[in-house]
Amino acid sequence: MRTLLWIIVICLSCPLAGSDGYALWLGHQLIEDSIVRQDYRAALTFIDGSTGGGEVATTATNELRRGLSELLGVQPLRGPGEAGAHGIYLGLRGRSARLDHYLATADVPDLGSEGYHLVYHDGDVLLLADDEPGLLYGAFDLLRQVQALTDLRSLNRTEQPAYAHRILNHWDNLDGTVERGYAGFSIWNWHQLPEYIDQRYVDYARANASIGINGTVVTNVNANSLIFREDYLDKAKALADIFRPYGIKLYLTARFSSPMELGGLDTADPLDPAVIAWWKEKVEEIYARIPDFGGFLVKANSEGQPGPWEYGRTHAEGANVLADALAPHGGIVVWRAFVYSDEAGRDRFREAYDEFTPLDGRFRNNVLVQIKNGPIDFQPREPVSPLFAAMPRTPLMLELQITKEYLGQGTHLVGLASMYEEVLGTDLRPTEPGGEVHQLISGIAGVSNIGTARNWTGNLFGQADWFAFGRLAWAPQTAAREIFAEWAGLTFGRDPEVIDSITQMLALSYPACVNYMTPLGLHHIMNTGHHYGPGPWIDDLGRADWNPYYYHGATRDSIGFDRTSTGSDALSQYPEGFARRYADPATTPEKFLLWFHRLPWDYELAGGNTLWRELGLRYQLGVEQVGEMADIWSGLEGRIDAERFRHVSQHLAIQQREAEWWRDACLAYFRSVSGRPLPEGVPAPPQTLEEYKALTYPYAPGIRPQW
Repeated sequence: MRTLLWIIVICLSCPLAGSDGYALWLGHQLIEDSIVRQDYRAALTFIDGSTGGGEVATTATNELRRGLSELLGVQPLRGPGEAGAHGIYLGLRGRSARLDHYLATADVPDLGSEGYHLVYHDGDVLLLADDEPGLLYGAFDLLRQVQALTDLRSLNRTEQPAYAHRILNHWDNLDGTVERGYAGFSIWNWHQLPEYIDQRYVDYARANASIGINGTVVTNVNANSLIFREDYLDKAKALADIFRPYGIKLYLTARFSSPMELGGLDTADPLDPAVIAWWKEKVEEIYARIPDFGGFLVKANSEGQPGPWEYGRTHAEGANVLADALAPHGGIVVWRAFVYSDEAGRDRFREAYDEFTPLDGRFRNNVLVQIKNGPIDFQPREPVSPLFAAMPRTPLMLELQITKEYLGQGTHLVGLASMYEEVLGTDLRPTEPGGEVHQLISGIAGVSNIGTARNWTGNLFGQADWFAFGRLAWAPQTAAREIFAEWAGLTFGRDPEVIDSITQMLALSYPACVNYMTPLGLHHIMNTGHHYGPGPWIDDLGRADWNPYYYHGATRDSIGFDRTSTGSDALSQYPEGFARRYADPATTPEKFLLWFHRLPWDYELAGGNTLWRELGLRYQLGVEQVGEMADIWSGLEGRIDAERFRHVSQHLAIQQREAEWWRDACLAYFRSVSGRPLPEGVPAPPQTLEEYKALTYPYAPGIRPQW
């Protein structure tokens, strides 16, 4: 029987297990070196977690037992062990004699909510926290250290999350579709909940906890009031019960007009007493089912969604009625600042700032205003929103994309940790301390790229973006390359050449994507509706700021959007020191040049190239960088299991073709407008401009067909 158990453990730990990608970064590979494996076994013979913890602490212990059994080929005993044996002691401060003995001589600070201290001491590994989620995060950290073959004797780590709110935003609809979803349908089967519990729900919670995510909004921001119906609240409760042992709170999106659509009221005016009472009653109904409910995410008065404007009320007045209902229960309101009107000739860049800065200090304390990283809409590269530096009296949340609506959707390998690093590290107040974006926010949200694809994200490398979001949400100053290398090692094994190669691919991928899509600050030039592929020529949509042409305005003489004082003056929304640098094209970083300036095609850049020549060469460079990524990957054949190798190879082939399509279609259009020949070294497009314009994709993912 013992031999059979060993065979099962070893098979489950084989590197090929989970090679379809389902295991994500949690497919702990058996340590191959028998001497190293034996050393770890001797140091980790037992796990003593019997310090009176609840279900999250139990999860921490169980995850250690599961992970170490996969890594070491044998499951640690439930501790404490025999005299002279060494193992893991985990528990809360003041609950364990072994831990308290250590604390009597060690200087361990207040760990706060979700923090932990992980240390090697007198032959044992000690995991200490001030609350149970801290134990869980520390347990996953220890597993990462063993996976990376860290010398346990060097362990001495004190970790605390940068933000209390680290939340995934699912754009999932109750009918199972996913808005801008590129990995299949929604993983939430609302029709079969609460009776049928898919194992995927548990694995989802486990994956999020392993990277420090502590909340999830399971419904689309384009909300459906049906979620507040009693039977759907029972379904939501079932999910919350699954998430709770992993320290994850459930949130729901709130449709502002729910008091009318579900409650039968004739108004949703946030100052109406009946509306106030309806929200209070509904919140109490939710907390009766879900005592640790996180709160509401709201999209209001944006893209057709109802909101307080219909009643002459402000966003603050709309948010506060929900906040007041949630406050007695400890819940929060996350109110999105993604708004834009249909006012003719108005620069959308300006709108969130103009609309929200007058409301600074007028939101309740349990309201966080959620701001997209850039002022337009998840473009391949955007300058950070000026709103981050403009609301010092209001808690702010940064909204990042994990899904790739404008970055190749589900087909392109684009390591978004590079984008996240750039955004979080942008200094909006360069002349004074504390002005980097990561210092100006109180929470962080990521729009999920998860679906029913077996490997969760469709493109296998999309997992790296989910992983990177979680790691940066916990520690926002972590370098992107460090995250790439960590993900590669956890996902593909310990082969240094594999880790180095995948790290290099991911590091190349984001600059490549920007180059072949939107170099030098071009933006919003994707095709309409499905946002798939290039469409810089489009200029016939119902509102100006939906048209790609509006954002570049290319003519025979010039290109770009003037946002200086001679144009829309959006630049004035930034702090003076930041704005001063960007006011002059000579000091504006080239990556944002056409975001802020309209320039002639023959404008000379710092390197000596004209704008036109540099634009063409950047498009060509992006294509070549994708080719470099494909070459690096092909060199790993035989070092990666066949299934995942084939999966990534095929997606890279799609990306290569589509990168060429972006280059060729865009340059064919800009050449026709400017009248200039293509720069030397840039191949001529194989099709005519009219042929590129004629391409249609009615069934591209992320959009519903019009029947």
